[in-house]
Amino acid sequence: MDYERPQFFRVMQYADAAAGDVIDMVSGNPDWEPPGALREGLIEYAEGDPEQFQYPASEGLLALREEIAARRNVDREQVLVTNGAGEANHLAMAEGLTRDAGDEVLLTDPVYPYYAGRTNLLGGRARYVTVDDDGRLDPDAVRAVASEDTAVIVVNSPNNPTGAVYPEETIRELVDIAETCDALLVSDEVYDHFDYSRQFTSALAVDSEHRIVTNAFSKSLAITGFRVGYAIVPEWLVGRFRTRHMLTNVTSSRPAQYAVYRALRETPPDYYAESRAMLRSRIDAFTDALDAAGAEYTTPDGSFYVMARFEDFPGTMENVERLIDEAGVAGMPGAAFGESRTDWFRFALVTPRAEEAAKRLADYFSDG
Repeated sequence: MDYERPQFFRVMQYADAAAGDVIDMVSGNPDWEPPGALREGLIEYAEGDPEQFQYPASEGLLALREEIAARRNVDREQVLVTNGAGEANHLAMAEGLTRDAGDEVLLTDPVYPYYAGRTNLLGGRARYVTVDDDGRLDPDAVRAVASEDTAVIVVNSPNNPTGAVYPEETIRELVDIAETCDALLVSDEVYDHFDYSRQFTSALAVDSEHRIVTNAFSKSLAITGFRVGYAIVPEWLVGRFRTRHMLTNVTSSRPAQYAVYRALRETPPDYYAESRAMLRSRIDAFTDALDAAGAEYTTPDGSFYVMARFEDFPGTMENVERLIDEAGVAGMPGAAFGESRTDWFRFALVTPRAEEAAKRLADYFSDG
């Protein structure tokens, strides 16, 4: 699998240049409103003392770190605010690959391409473990390939692209495997607010010196452009993480952190529940319409992605372009996520036109 150049931008550029109306289902940019408290926090910050426009502490605003620590039931010293979950994952993987504990990174197939791309960038050696038809990861399959060469195990639950949610037993076994192999388990939980199965368990439920949890507010607060994420790391890694973060980015945006802090403090649970309910209704409408297209598809237990397969129409980049030109729907090729789903497409349901998109696909394949 070639992950040197992620294909998201290629698809988006092709869709932008298309002649007709195209429904964008490529990337996971939420289309709903952020909480009102977040906007109020930005306004308050903009009108505040200019002294507050200078560098914040490299590890993040103290108030925000304390709020995250209280919500995740960890010591605030273990919380590092990062530039999105992307930086948190990068720091964690880099740490794992510089510990003289091997150079192998275990990833799932299908996989979010940026994990594989980072492995390449950091000089690691990727090894893939295929998930089952529902996207679930079998810990026994991981254990079968893990070894003293395994430096990092990266998992994502709720998952992009499959929508799978890993149950507590799976998480506990993955932590155990990491401990046995002296590896770091990196658990990316950025979609934790979008669990429809009620089976999601954070890796924080397992006390271990070998697990790192990463997260961000990009999806839950609908602010992918703010780049506010965080890592929760074992105490023995705190100093190393802070140094690596400082040398990479110095610090993270102060106004964005302040606005997120206000949003966390003042946004009621109903905000998150309404987002989940809206997305669940889109998933239902989208998959119902896929039935009419005669498609095979995954029904996500979490996140907001659906993978679909159409008969005699594999998920290649060429066919992605055909769907853009001829059906007016832009999705991602399954081949971008690994070898096991090359016949599939992945669609992001963060558009109010999700049902319309599915109907376009149904019309396209029924006429084809």
